[in-house]
Amino acid sequence: MRGLKDKVIIITGAGQGIGRATAIRFAQEEARVVIAEVNESTGQSVADEIVATGREVLFTPMDVTQRESIQNMVSVVLKRFGRIDVLVNNAGIIQDKTLKKMTDGEFDRVIQVNLRGTYSCTQEVAAVMREQQSGVILNATSVVALYGNFGQTNYVASKSGVIGMTKVWARELGKDGIRVNAVAPGFIETDMVKNIPEKVKTKMIKKVPLQRIGKPEDVAAVYCFLASDDASYINGAVISVDGGVVV
Repeated sequence: MRGLKDKVIIITGAGQGIGRATAIRFAQEEARVVIAEVNESTGQSVADEIVATGREVLFTPMDVTQRESIQNMVSVVLKRFGRIDVLVNNAGIIQDKTLKKMTDGEFDRVIQVNLRGTYSCTQEVAAVMREQQSGVILNATSVVALYGNFGQTNYVASKSGVIGMTKVWARELGKDGIRVNAVAPGFIETDMVKNIPEKVKTKMIKKVPLQRIGKPEDVAAVYCFLASDDASYINGAVISVDGGVVV
C-alpha cells in the first residue's frame, strides 16, 4: 500500500492473534515494525519470525498499564529510528462475567488495560507525532462496543470508551497532521475463539452474513489501509471488520 515503506509502526500486544498478523502484514509492506509486548516470549517469537523474512523489526517489552514502561518504549524506538509514524493500540484483555458475578477487580483490570492503556500509549506517542506534524493512530475497539454483549460489562465499557476517545483525538490532533481511527473486529479466529465449544461457534457463525469466522489477517489488512496514504482523508472513523454482523 502507498506510503508504508520504511515507516515506523508500533503495535502493542503484537505477540499473538490480530497483533501478530498486523505486525507481519506491515513487515510485508516493508515498514519498520516495533513489537511492544508484555509477554517477552511471544513478542520475541514474532520478531524472530519477521527477521527471518529479511524485514526490519524491533522488539521491546512493554506493559500498557505502566506509564514508565510506555515512556521507555518510546525512548527506545526514537533512539533506534528517530521517529514514530504509526501507533496501533492493539493490546487488550477480556475477563467475562455477568453483572451479577463480576468483581470490582475484574472490572478495573479490563478498563486499565483496554481503555487506560490506549489512553496512556496515545498520550506519549502523540507528543512525538505533534513535533513531527504527522502520524497515524489506530485503536482496537470491537463490534460489541456497538451493540453490547451478554457477560461483557467491563469489555464493552472499555471498547465503547475507545470509540469515544478516537473521535475526540481525531478532532484534537487533526490540526497537527495526525489521523486517528478505530477498527472494530467481529468474530475473529484467535486463541480465545479456539476455546469456544463447536456448538457455540456454529451458532455465532450463523449470525454472520458472510457465514464464516474472520481471520486475523482480515483485520491486519484494514490497519494497513488506514495507515497508508490511500486513507489520507479518513479521520475519526470506526471501521467494522465483522462480515456484516453490524449493518
